[in-house]
Amino acid sequence: MATPTPQTLNRTALFDRHEAAGAKLVEFAGWEMPVQYPTGVRAEHMAVREACGIFDVSHMGEIETSGPQALELLQHLLSNDLAAVQLGGAQYSVLCLKDGGVLDDLFTYRLAAERYLTVTNAANHAQDLEWWRAHAGDFPDALVTDRIDDYAMLAVQGPRAREIVQAISDAPLPARMTAAAQRLAGAEVLVCGTGYTGEDGVELLITPTDAPALWDEIVRRGAVPAGLAARDTLRLEACFHLYGNDLSVGRGPIEAGLGWCCKEDTGFIGSDAVRTVRETGPKEKLVAFVIDGPGIARRGNPIVGGGEVTSGTLSPCLGIGIGMAYVPAERAAVGTRLQVDVRGKIRPAVVKQKPLYRKAS
Repeated sequence: MATPTPQTLNRTALFDRHEAAGAKLVEFAGWEMPVQYPTGVRAEHMAVREACGIFDVSHMGEIETSGPQALELLQHLLSNDLAAVQLGGAQYSVLCLKDGGVLDDLFTYRLAAERYLTVTNAANHAQDLEWWRAHAGDFPDALVTDRIDDYAMLAVQGPRAREIVQAISDAPLPARMTAAAQRLAGAEVLVCGTGYTGEDGVELLITPTDAPALWDEIVRRGAVPAGLAARDTLRLEACFHLYGNDLSVGRGPIEAGLGWCCKEDTGFIGSDAVRTVRETGPKEKLVAFVIDGPGIARRGNPIVGGGEVTSGTLSPCLGIGIGMAYVPAERAAVGTRLQVDVRGKIRPAVVKQKPLYRKAS
């Protein structure tokens, strides 16, 4: 795939569907993507919370690692312990620099005994692939393959997501955090029990030429098309990290609250730095907060007394401003009151438990 220029953006296999639906299209990581549809962000958001939404996430990248030393290479690169993942399993991890800074956050699926597929963030795919290949030389029996052109990716999310997809599947859908090759509406699909919304659902990796027909069938059965804006409000209510906002090379996984996906004993790149921060304690922590009153905090807004907002929006479910921010560790406890400088106006905020949105029991 050609590197996009300012005049030429990559388009997914579903671009025509978005255009026909009247989606507002924007540039994102070199791709022309739907940010919202005519129904609006709130309607798309609530469709995912209450029924089922479908997202085109084909801009995400894929890297396949295979061969007798595939696991050794991935253990060297990724922060989690892939040896613990069974065949058909999925695992979240981060990719670190030697100093512990985060290069990307990733999902890896074990497709066979010596074959793994890692999904990268769109903006980081080329960098991640280069990192993979730069370190693969030490593992001659591991093969690294760029698979970005081989897959389109659909995310079907919400309380009805599994019901809708199950109706067109030839086998029971894989459970949460597992993956399986199945036929959906006659097409070969890698069905993954993962997502980025805080709802149940599946992510579907499919040959790009087969993607439009599958999209059409899932929409026909009741899934509501949703764009990048709703994906962002949903993930922020769930307190899922967004690379480039809440994660960066300037901070490590412990500061970001991702120590649970770091197994330093595997010796991954950056493990010594991560271990040091874990043992000594981070100087700052990523917290979730709500605005106490009117106003919406945005990325880059400073916190009075130290810290900065990394993500902020109006929560469609809660009806208030929400966000995440790095603050000094001593001010990270739940219930701590903060003051956010929103373009010169001080907005009071309160640190809250993650996730910010929880379904009523």
